[in-house]
Amino acid sequence: MKLISQVIISEDIEGTIASLEALKTTELFIKIVKEDRFLIEDAKIAIEKAHITHEATTVLILAGKSFEMVVQNKLLKILEEPPPNKIFILVAAQKATILDTIKSRLPLYIDQTQSAVKKSPLDMSTLSLATLYQFIQSSLHISQKDAKEALELIILDAMRSGCYDLDEKTLMLFGSATRVLGVGSPPVFVLSTVLLKLLARKKNRHIKGAHNAAV
Repeated sequence: MKLISQVIISEDIEGTIASLEALKTTELFIKIVKEDRFLIEDAKIAIEKAHITHEATTVLILAGKSFEMVVQNKLLKILEEPPPNKIFILVAAQKATILDTIKSRLPLYIDQTQSAVKKSPLDMSTLSLATLYQFIQSSLHISQKDAKEALELIILDAMRSGCYDLDEKTLMLFGSATRVLGVGSPPVFVLSTVLLKLLARKKNRHIKGAHNAAV
């Protein structure tokens, strides 16, 4: 790990930031860290701070579980042409949420010191229409390779969670979705189809529990 402009993929965001701070010598650190999503308002603050002149090299750490597409597009210009003595480090939990346009401008570093067990880009136990929509919006330009990896993790997490009524037809859909990704089908369409199907098969435990109590 080095203090250079880059994208770092890490499940342990706090631990990664601590590792970066341990590399500090004379640099000035500015951190904008969100527990969940990095918002457009946060991007605007980062851009404002990047234009403040300092004699020392300034390291701007922008961290969150995910960066929406509009946020990454907002940051694109300053990442491509940063002000003098400015280093931008983006820290995110999932590679699949980072646009190819960002990855083409900044080197990608996957923190191998963290858990080697890959996790689903979505918490399938709490999947809702809102979280589904947010994920799809952040994945509009996802590559086929990253989409296939994300899809496999999503399916595995859904099966492990026990929150879904997975019939034979749904399981067959999983297999066909993985195959069609390799033959040119739009990745975001495939992801949307599978997630909407899963959402429709999600068990409504709250309603069932209330019904059983009434009986």
